[in-house]
Amino acid sequence: MVILIKNIYMFKKYYAHKATRCLQRFIIKHNISSESSNKVIEKEKIRNFSIVAHVDHGKSTLADRLLELTGVIKPGAEQSQVLDQLQVERERGITVKAVTASLNYTYENETYLLNLIDTPGHVDFSNEVVRSITACQGVILLVDANEGVQAQTVAVHSLAKRNNLTIIPTLNKVDLPRANPDRVKTQLNSLFHIEPETVLSVSAKKGWGVKELLEAVIKRIPPPPVSSDSHFRAHIIDTWHDKYRGVLCLAYIHSGNIQIGQSVRWMSDSKQQTVKYLALLRPKEEPIDEATAGQVVMVGCGPKGGGSVGDQLVSIEFPTTEINSSTTPVRHMVYAGVFSADKSQHTLLGEAIKKLALNDSAVSVKPDSSPALGQGWRVGFLGLLHLDVFTQRLLQEYKAEAILTAPSVPYKIKVKGAKLIKHYKGDEIIITNPLQLPDPHNIAEYYEPFVKGTIITPVEYIGAVTTLCIDRRGSPLPSSVVDENNTMMQFILPLSEIVVDFHDTLKSITAGFASFDYEDYGFHKSVLVRMDILLNGTLVEELSTIVHVSRLEYSARRLTEKLKEMIPRQMVQIAIQAVVSGKVYSRETIKAYRKDVTAKLYGGDVTRRKKLLKQQAEGKKKMRSVANIKIPRNTFIDVLKR
Repeated sequence: MVILIKNIYMFKKYYAHKATRCLQRFIIKHNISSESSNKVIEKEKIRNFSIVAHVDHGKSTLADRLLELTGVIKPGAEQSQVLDQLQVERERGITVKAVTASLNYTYENETYLLNLIDTPGHVDFSNEVVRSITACQGVILLVDANEGVQAQTVAVHSLAKRNNLTIIPTLNKVDLPRANPDRVKTQLNSLFHIEPETVLSVSAKKGWGVKELLEAVIKRIPPPPVSSDSHFRAHIIDTWHDKYRGVLCLAYIHSGNIQIGQSVRWMSDSKQQTVKYLALLRPKEEPIDEATAGQVVMVGCGPKGGGSVGDQLVSIEFPTTEINSSTTPVRHMVYAGVFSADKSQHTLLGEAIKKLALNDSAVSVKPDSSPALGQGWRVGFLGLLHLDVFTQRLLQEYKAEAILTAPSVPYKIKVKGAKLIKHYKGDEIIITNPLQLPDPHNIAEYYEPFVKGTIITPVEYIGAVTTLCIDRRGSPLPSSVVDENNTMMQFILPLSEIVVDFHDTLKSITAGFASFDYEDYGFHKSVLVRMDILLNGTLVEELSTIVHVSRLEYSARRLTEKLKEMIPRQMVQIAIQAVVSGKVYSRETIKAYRKDVTAKLYGGDVTRRKKLLKQQAEGKKKMRSVANIKIPRNTFIDVLKR
């Protein structure tokens, strides 16, 4: 009965939407005026802005107050964080996806269209912030009046300055008893040279100062620098998949107008498309007839319309020579193998990954295989939290259960005589899987990815933080004074040393007061080796890893001890060895099961006992010579998982 009701609902929803579109096309074709039809707004009345901040500084709560002030939701609505629409966002209490809401607001008897983009605050989702601000002319830089400037605050301020965006510094949570706005204003002046009188103060929870902030957006942020008279051109800042309508895109219009039924084409494909769906996100879809330059709108060209983040949608008359793309490629920090928990679900998992990757443009997906785990995919992520959220979304949104291998970072190698080595093109190769490494004799140099880490910590923890970073092979950079109680420290750190447990350790040694953020610092020469695992002399390819020579003995002991706990005992003794270039750095032994062959004897000559023991010894010797150590699939999962 539940399935029947659900199918009836989807049927009605689909055909109601289709009927609405047919009516819109009829109105446009016959030039019929309609009061419900949206009027095209002037570009001088458009403001595009984002809310950027460190984690848990109140971005989504402030977005709720802005939605209430503009009449999108009723004050005191039961559902908070309206723009956090994913289940994983509500469970974890963080923003994962940047969400757009087009708001109407009347100021001084003029109606303005405000395109608000609520962005994530965690560094693992920084790509959402980067692509969102390409459609903005200003940002609200939100800072917690209690916590003060944090590491991610420095990062988003730098990003806004690089993109020449207008910054509206705003203090949130000023209603808290421990809030100290004057101290935080001093920090903003010290780090960013922001004058205290330009800083606004709000309480997103209670709604204090939100109206003044919204009016400041209108007064301070300029209208978009676009042209309505040119040919239509827009770039895509987000995509997602709809069951009935195919790929839907969120587009920022740079020039011209767009209407339903208009012929367009993609920059990456010369095939002509027809605009079938056009809507504003408020944040729910509101169908419109036409959109103009400066607006952020949802565009759909049907199930076969295509589209991807960073691509450009243009009119068929647009000159090809004028099309250019400023999208920078995403730098993936972590790679992991993704395999289906049940081999019969391989196709289902593949479709789920494809659809989710469309909505999460920061991931890269390539086919992969493993003798132990079967066919799968090698997926690139921006960090471990990004990896966890991606896996959780697969399960929640597509009911696809996945197994993830141990995460690894990408490395670069310089090959000797690359033309003589098959499957390798060029002198420098990016390695995302240790199995891709050629023979060490063919490698001239290894390069390891490094990051520039920013840590803001109370001054009493400077020694502990420095020790932690030096232990992780970090190199210190000049530090800056935030105020009399806090300092900003910077280190050049290997990416492999921070992706697993660095953040947790930092929080532990600083009693939770330090904040950490990092940015790419490129590849640098390093001394790396590939460590292999042998079971009774047989190489197990899935367990190979790339490690730095200074961490070799520690990594070898840790992995062999874990394997000893995970691999089940068998009828023969199993020797587990961690080997680098033929040298054994660690060994553990799993003893064989012992069968008491003399248990049935109850006396008699001792020669009978000796004969049975001799037969057993000969049998075990023969077994060792031909034995094939089989590791159960579940054991690989336990060893390889994070």
